[in-house]
Amino acid sequence: MRVVAAMSGGVDSSVVAGLLLEQGHEVIGVHMKLHDVVEGESGHCCGLDDAMDARMVADSLGIPFYVMDLREAFRRAVMDDFTQNYLAGRTPNPCIRCNGVLKFNVLLSRAKALGASHLATGHYAILDQSGSLFRAVDHAKDQTYFLFPARREAFQKTLFPLGGMTKAEVRSHAERMGLVTHSKPESQEVCFIPDDDHTRFVKEHARDTEASGDIVDESGKVLGQHDGYFRYTIGQRRGLGVAVGYPLYVLRIEPVTRRVIVGPADRLQEQGLQASGMNWFRYPEPGEPVYARIRHNGGLIEATIEGDDPVTVRFKAPARAVAPGQAIVMYSGDEVLGGGWIDKAV
Repeated sequence: MRVVAAMSGGVDSSVVAGLLLEQGHEVIGVHMKLHDVVEGESGHCCGLDDAMDARMVADSLGIPFYVMDLREAFRRAVMDDFTQNYLAGRTPNPCIRCNGVLKFNVLLSRAKALGASHLATGHYAILDQSGSLFRAVDHAKDQTYFLFPARREAFQKTLFPLGGMTKAEVRSHAERMGLVTHSKPESQEVCFIPDDDHTRFVKEHARDTEASGDIVDESGKVLGQHDGYFRYTIGQRRGLGVAVGYPLYVLRIEPVTRRVIVGPADRLQEQGLQASGMNWFRYPEPGEPVYARIRHNGGLIEATIEGDDPVTVRFKAPARAVAPGQAIVMYSGDEVLGGGWIDKAV
């Protein structure tokens, strides 16, 4: 069958293209141009060097290769959303937005326009024929947390060839195929912020926004000042610039008053949360054990749920630092039930 391989220029997507070709598929490589990053920066995906690496891999495999200019769609769906969330006192997750809007929506439609039956990406996740989503065999590399916004219908036309592999196995395949990306390091941080300074990015994209204010304790006592409430996120300890004799953490952010409320670590423990914008692949059966993940590197938390959208999630044991704007993804065993966006702790 004809498959479009999304080629970011990294080792994972390079191996996907190579494996599909070895399996006898007609493969078309596509690189998404999403933004104009500063040249020479390393450790960030989707830059000029990555496009060149993707093209070299495609050439070595002998497959057609196209660069699709999605900068305007990316700006609206991801970069603007990133800024607006921070200004609203929330902590955004741009990688999830990119997957939901760009890869499994816009890019999938472009793949269909090229006559392809499927889109393939380098995500570490597993799909069955019905479009149900499961955690990767290598739980340390599992990326299902980032995939919840995609629709089941999109997943029925999607391939994740790496879901049953470890990273070491993927690199071994890349070396066997002689791909130039076989030893390329993984991309880190937010792709459109080369210096990893999200505060600078938000300031540049909201130049006339007054953001300075007070750092206060839960009683309202002023402990210090800050020059931008959007530089903070729930659970943050470093960079507060205030001292009271014991460690302080960000507990809440009030964009209207521009106050950052801080307190001791035990005040970060929450019993549950409310989330909206839910995308359910399968709603759990009554009494079915379910588990929640509230950050990519966080563990699974046993929970119960009430409602479907918005949903109230009650944790069986307290969870630390529930951050509005981040995602919550629900699991039953390795199966992804659905996910949404955290609105508040409850």
